[in-house]
Amino acid sequence: MAHKLSKITLAVLSATTLSLTAAANAQETQQEQNEDVEVIEVSGIRASLASAMNEKRFKNNLVEVIEAEDIGKLPDQNLAEVLENITGIQITREAGVGTGVQIRGTDANRTEINGVSTVGSGAGRSGIDFEDVSAAIIAGLEVTKSPDAKTIEGSVGGTINLKTIRPLQLNEQLAAFRVQGENSSLTTDSNFQPRISGTFGDNWDTDHGTIGVVISGSYAQQDVTAFRPRADRDNLVASDSGVASAQSFDFLPIQFFVQDYDNFEYETKNLVGTIEWAPNDNTKFFFDAIINDQERLQESSRVQASGVSALNDISVPDEFETINFGSLGGTNLGSIQAALRGVIPVNLENDDDDPNLRLSTDTNSRVTKSEIFRLGGEWQGEKWSVFAEVASSSSDTTTPSFNTTLNFINPNAPLDAGGANDNSVPFAYDLSGGALTFGIAEGAEYAPTVEQLLDPYNVVLRDVNIGRDVVENSEDAFRVDFTYYVDSLITSVDFGYRYNKSSSMMQDISTSVGLRSMEDSPRGDLFADLLVAGPDNFNEADGRELYVKDFLLIDPELVSSDPDGVLATLQSALEAHGSSRSLGQPTASSSGFFDIEEDTHALYAQANFEYEMFRGNFGFRYVQTDLTSTGNSVTEDDAGNDIVSTIVSESDYNYFLPRFNLVADVADDVVLRFGAGKDIRRPNFDDLSTSVTFSTSPNPNVAIGNPNLKPEEVISYDIAAEWYFAEASVLSVGFFHKTRKELHVDQIVSAFEDPTTGYRDLTDPCEGGGIFNPIADINVFGPDLGTGVCVGTETKVNDPAETTQKGIEIAVQYDLSSFEQELGWASGFGVLANYTIQEFSGGELENSATSRADAVFAATTGVEDIDVKAVQGLLNLSENAYNITLYYEKFGLSARMRYTWREAYRTDDFGSTSSFPWGFPAVQADRGQLNASVTYDVNENLNIGVEAVNITESEVEQYCVNEGSLLCFQGLTDRRITVGANYRF
Repeated sequence: MAHKLSKITLAVLSATTLSLTAAANAQETQQEQNEDVEVIEVSGIRASLASAMNEKRFKNNLVEVIEAEDIGKLPDQNLAEVLENITGIQITREAGVGTGVQIRGTDANRTEINGVSTVGSGAGRSGIDFEDVSAAIIAGLEVTKSPDAKTIEGSVGGTINLKTIRPLQLNEQLAAFRVQGENSSLTTDSNFQPRISGTFGDNWDTDHGTIGVVISGSYAQQDVTAFRPRADRDNLVASDSGVASAQSFDFLPIQFFVQDYDNFEYETKNLVGTIEWAPNDNTKFFFDAIINDQERLQESSRVQASGVSALNDISVPDEFETINFGSLGGTNLGSIQAALRGVIPVNLENDDDDPNLRLSTDTNSRVTKSEIFRLGGEWQGEKWSVFAEVASSSSDTTTPSFNTTLNFINPNAPLDAGGANDNSVPFAYDLSGGALTFGIAEGAEYAPTVEQLLDPYNVVLRDVNIGRDVVENSEDAFRVDFTYYVDSLITSVDFGYRYNKSSSMMQDISTSVGLRSMEDSPRGDLFADLLVAGPDNFNEADGRELYVKDFLLIDPELVSSDPDGVLATLQSALEAHGSSRSLGQPTASSSGFFDIEEDTHALYAQANFEYEMFRGNFGFRYVQTDLTSTGNSVTEDDAGNDIVSTIVSESDYNYFLPRFNLVADVADDVVLRFGAGKDIRRPNFDDLSTSVTFSTSPNPNVAIGNPNLKPEEVISYDIAAEWYFAEASVLSVGFFHKTRKELHVDQIVSAFEDPTTGYRDLTDPCEGGGIFNPIADINVFGPDLGTGVCVGTETKVNDPAETTQKGIEIAVQYDLSSFEQELGWASGFGVLANYTIQEFSGGELENSATSRADAVFAATTGVEDIDVKAVQGLLNLSENAYNITLYYEKFGLSARMRYTWREAYRTDDFGSTSSFPWGFPAVQADRGQLNASVTYDVNENLNIGVEAVNITESEVEQYCVNEGSLLCFQGLTDRRITVGANYRF
């Protein structure tokens, strides 16, 4: 059927065709172009989709495009969630907020703004944090999946380019203002948080040429909450052990419980300013300034049932479940029974201070200021064009934290005979129905009452950890690009040079005090002004009945607003109690410092061609990098004093990166594409660092840098077909294949634990594996109180074997607007859908089971000395994922509903621990999420609307060992509703 093109689509196609003609015929001037084409400004869902589709269609390499529906109106509020609309892209979330982006299954990507590299708040390479930039200041974005020679190196999956409004492209004055309010369903603060944004832009013809200005600003607050229950069952009670809890079968007892309440409060400020000046038709100069301020306050709490494992030989579960571990590394791990429901009692004869109740306040906040400045110009001659630019990106971050832990002293149970500052509390648990629930065993012997749980006298101070780490990242760059136009098969030749200087400095600034005896630990009545009742709504997400609802903790809001006052109050409490310990301000750690600088020179050359139905480009990029790393080595003299020596190491490398893209317009509505190219991915800065920082907890691994880590190499192939079968409609199918060498993978070495006692090595060196942590609490890993215990290590290394990623991407976009006569009001509907199938194979480096896990697997397999290993694979890669979006736009009404689903994937993000449970990354189960928005044009100027994120409050489930085997973690996320209005002057 022939479809009549709408005025909107004709305008888009006319503009696109014109831009292509200009590229092929440099002799045309901008003035002639403006005379030939009537520019029609369009807005709305349908117009943005049509414009993005046609921009992609006429690109000479594989690029995905999203454009704003109106000023400051991308499809979603969060940039990561905007990117999730694109085929082949999945995202990860923190407390329900999109923070990480995987393109074709990998996090190893780059982010630019207006073509300028950005730097993030940490020591990574992917660029600016997506939660730091409001979608309201972005006019559109591109994701380059198949790079050409001009594309800056450094990406495995793709390069994301966020674009702001360009003033000389405006046809009339632009002034718009937007006001919104967002509410989270799980936060204890029920108020709507404000979101305000505005844009002004215009250009003027003067005697000195055309001058244009655009200013955009955004201010947003966000309060998000997630609940993360955790249950550890990584231990063994053997049927032949002879202990009181032994059954006729082996089973997994309860090891640990956590009730993790995550709350993050964001305050985000963004300002974008652009000035463009075109003194004549052939010359343009520009200056961009982008300033972002992000203050992310964490006001979280953790309730821990600690020391539970001490009752493994005593506590008999009321009910068991069968756990099938599946296979790992080609080994069938069999199945075993596991504790499902029961009570962990107080047994004073066995242990007079376990299990115990710990209450933590977590305020790991982040304050980041990032700036991007860009100054440049371009000149268009008859045969030549020149583009030159200097740019600077910087990100300065401090991570203030003030984390405290209290021990509940149960007045119904005796104090620990050895003087420890904890004693016993009975717990009940129920892990059935896919919910990890635990709480105080009400009615059990020694159980505390609500009044006792909320009495300040019944808590004592256990830990204080204060940090003010500093991270400073920057990249200064200069580039110059030349184009020479040719009237032949080769239409033009591009070549250029880019220099950039990148740096990352990190300084650990911290202090910690661990109190382990009643003699040193002040009771809460001495600092009662700091105590508040913890959140009591942990059941709001899933309606659970069993949870710890009554407890005290140090007020996280007060800690965030007045850390010095809290510190002074706690120090006064220590003095009043007569403690031998004291608190002080955090100090810089000599071993927790690194400063890395890189100088990179890049040359490229690229030929662009067009012949009959074929078009494309081929060329190469040559990259040479010099790296200087500075760190400290800390040793001791004979008297035990630290000797700090500065260590400087230097290295360099170079790469030749060929790239080729071919497009065939085989019919008026069919486009075929092929792309091939090579790229590199540099190591994250902290993975190169020689600095070491320790935690007071014995659970986290210690990250140890690897200064010999090499860049990854990736060779990519793409082939795709696009069928533009109707107006504003397309069906596309693509295949990609990536071969990666020197893949960066985590090498985990766990500290050995005695299979009988559970104790670790308490002396340096750690002969069974790991590293000695001198400040970590021994806890259950030794027979006595104290600090200093062996813990695991985590190091990034290059996998010596090749790995392969390949997949298929399918997308369809169909719009019914051309059927208005046949369908009437129903012609306002349209649909977008995409599906990605991908897989990862290869690799050689393996994760190994922990000693406790191997003891379990020995029981399930009957292999006494089993050593279970498995290739880690690629984290955050879902083999299957899809998006479906249904939209409606007519009569001033604009509505969109999007359902996103991704299959299970392995992850290193699993709640309140940074160690791999059982020695392997956890598996995050299949999950879908439903978002929707509705807006209405009240008149030509005023638009009102409502948006909803995670409408069904979809839960996160994470399993240990394999998907569906042993449920270890949950994530209960909130629903967020945003209402607002947009006014355009």
